[in-house]
Amino acid sequence: MAHRAPQLHLVLRAFTLGAFAYLLRELDDAGESLPFAFEEHERGDGPTLYEYRPLVGEFVEARAGRLRNRDDALIALEELRREPAAAIYARAHAGRDPSEDEALFRTVLLDLLLRVAGACGGFDWDDDAFDREFVELERSLFGEHRSYAAVAPLVGISTGVQRVLADGLRIRAAADGELARHWPEARGLLPPGFGREPDRYCVVEFRASLEAGEDVPDAPGEIADVVSALRLATAAPLAAGPVLFETLDGRPYGIRPVLPIAATQPPGEATRLDEFRGALAAEILVRLGLVDRDTNLAEALDRWELSLFQHEPFRSEQLRAALEAVLGATWPLRGAILLETASDTRERLHRDLTLLAGGEEATSVAAAGVRRALVEVLRAGDRPDLVAGLDRELLGLGSQRVRAAS
Repeated sequence: MAHRAPQLHLVLRAFTLGAFAYLLRELDDAGESLPFAFEEHERGDGPTLYEYRPLVGEFVEARAGRLRNRDDALIALEELRREPAAAIYARAHAGRDPSEDEALFRTVLLDLLLRVAGACGGFDWDDDAFDREFVELERSLFGEHRSYAAVAPLVGISTGVQRVLADGLRIRAAADGELARHWPEARGLLPPGFGREPDRYCVVEFRASLEAGEDVPDAPGEIADVVSALRLATAAPLAAGPVLFETLDGRPYGIRPVLPIAATQPPGEATRLDEFRGALAAEILVRLGLVDRDTNLAEALDRWELSLFQHEPFRSEQLRAALEAVLGATWPLRGAILLETASDTRERLHRDLTLLAGGEEATSVAAAGVRRALVEVLRAGDRPDLVAGLDRELLGLGSQRVRAAS
């Protein structure tokens, strides 16, 4: 079989073969065998079948440091450093303070070793199994496109079905073992109770197609925007992370921290993401991409999100400043007109907003009003035009606004 990078094939084969021999000696010296699992496969037209599957991952991971220092690993790393196509893997976020060599070892060498060992059912060498996995690696290194994915745990929200928020962004239930398959250390990096509690089983997934030579996208920023959109749409005590897990062409690429404001869970009761709120969050997410054009709106959003984590009197100060930034000096009147149509609820909201403007602590109605006002301003798209329309309505000149959805 002709390979695109024959020298790379040679050194990676030598590394993997040498690692197999070393790991077999480790088993023999300890007088042990690999742990294994039986996987049940039900058949509708016949007896249930069971698959014997050796668990090579933990065994290899426990010896990764020694494998990393072997001569064949050092030679393979030197060859990878010379290969321009491997540069994207050298920039992987593997570990707390990764070097290029550590990133290449984790994302290329160790991953290849685990894939070949899995295909061989242990450490009994099979040339065909190695060649199949190497072809897949070559396709990733030299292909015209790469498939990038980042997944972060979500807490504080639940959903019975997948919710698509944008092209490449969705909320879904976490699949059993999907993180541990690539990252054995994932269990210690997940939120407490993740996968076992009703509001701690969802993930936010971000996918992107990359051109050859294109760097990976800003996944922490994308996921932070999703968290902000969901907080605005649902009022849920939502958080992501504390880390996100990245893959490139299905290979483990790295682990990165989620931005602190998105990774911190505010107080509150968990919420279910229904179809209506999912659609609203998707609309808000699109609008958040335009916020940089309006510094007042950006400031208001920042202050509102910070208020979720603050105690009085600082919480009310942030809410007060957020509404003034987004609706101007007469925000109690404008806010009441914006959010309510019925006279009794409009009067109550205006009263509570007036108390907040006068220095009182925010009531639950006023606090919810700040969130709802931000949602409506985002949905309107043009904040100055919306404010002008509110003033026309206050003057009795009519309104053509769409009814508030928040």
